[in-house]
Amino acid sequence: MLAADGAHAAQAISFTEALQQAASRSRQLDADGHASTAAREMAVAAGQRPDPMLTAGIDNLPVSGNDRFSLGNDFMTMRKVGISQELTRADKLQWRSARQEREADKALAQKDLTLASLQRDTAIAWLNVYYTQQMAAALDSQVALARQEITAAEAAYRGGRGSSADVLAAKSALLALEDRGSQLAGNVETAKNALLRWTGSSGDVADANMPDLNTLRLDTSALSATLAQQPQIAVLNRQQDIAQADAKLAQANQHPDWSVEVAFQQRGSAYSNMVSVSLSLPLQWDRKNRQDRELAAKLATVEQVKDERDEQLREQVSRTQGLLIAWKNGRERGQRYVTQIVPAAEERATAVLAAYKGGKAALADVLAARRNIADVRLQSLQLNMETAQLWAQLDFLFPDTKLARQESK
Repeated sequence: MLAADGAHAAQAISFTEALQQAASRSRQLDADGHASTAAREMAVAAGQRPDPMLTAGIDNLPVSGNDRFSLGNDFMTMRKVGISQELTRADKLQWRSARQEREADKALAQKDLTLASLQRDTAIAWLNVYYTQQMAAALDSQVALARQEITAAEAAYRGGRGSSADVLAAKSALLALEDRGSQLAGNVETAKNALLRWTGSSGDVADANMPDLNTLRLDTSALSATLAQQPQIAVLNRQQDIAQADAKLAQANQHPDWSVEVAFQQRGSAYSNMVSVSLSLPLQWDRKNRQDRELAAKLATVEQVKDERDEQLREQVSRTQGLLIAWKNGRERGQRYVTQIVPAAEERATAVLAAYKGGKAALADVLAARRNIADVRLQSLQLNMETAQLWAQLDFLFPDTKLARQESK
């Protein structure tokens, strides 16, 4: 069993698999679902009237005289049993229940937000592993060339065509590349550890199902309207619904509830038994300082949540626009690296190497050209990784529900 688990942990994982595994392992998604279920259960309970009250006792029991502590001799003494019920107004019950329903809706919106954040962070972790591995592979090829250059420099030195300084320069270049390789190896392990947090898999990533980093699911043509439905804003919308339900309930509480009580009173055998019926009603004698102020507070809370939602939406729109600008700029720069900068560095290195073979350039020039190739390739991959991170932040502003449905199956 342990061997099987180890094999699973080292297995390469695709982008889609990473997102699916992260969703299946998440306990917060389960917690949000339970919160919604709990609120819906409470909605049913909140819509019911309070339990009736059962009362039992003895009225007018003599404590002095010849009939003291007698239950049947005095005509005023009676044993009583009764039941009372608060007749809660229907609108109060409705809004108490509605408030809990709003809580359930908020929990579902929070679940969408949790899923979007989970998919975003998992996507970034997967992409970081992918690109750091690409960087490490690119540097490994440069290290192999650097070793060949050391061999060539030593041969040239032995043949009298080079100097010991050239050999030392080639070895120094190799050491510098190996040091960068160690740094990148650490970056790869750090990225894998971050992926492990979400998926439970610390293995390599597979290129299968590589996402299209040049397209977004986000509708950017009407950004404000689109982001108004984004999960983070949806949570605030549901919070506003809760505040409005609280205000409606406070408004309903301005009208007191009647209570009715029916009691049976048993007297001594020489006297008749009795039944009493009573109604009670709270007296809102200080309504302006209690019920009215409670309603005013709830209405102010509605406006507070609304203002916070509007401010958060403005911030989200501004932040998303900034991400879009950076993402588009990164794509443009990445294309320039592919079509111009990297080819130019390779052509320069080829030309310098030809000049060196013809005795028109020094080995130091060749090493510098090689370092430049390594630098621009790593810069290109670093830029691609940063652009991919921007893509993930944009694409997972909304959860990918298709992946979630596939996982649920």
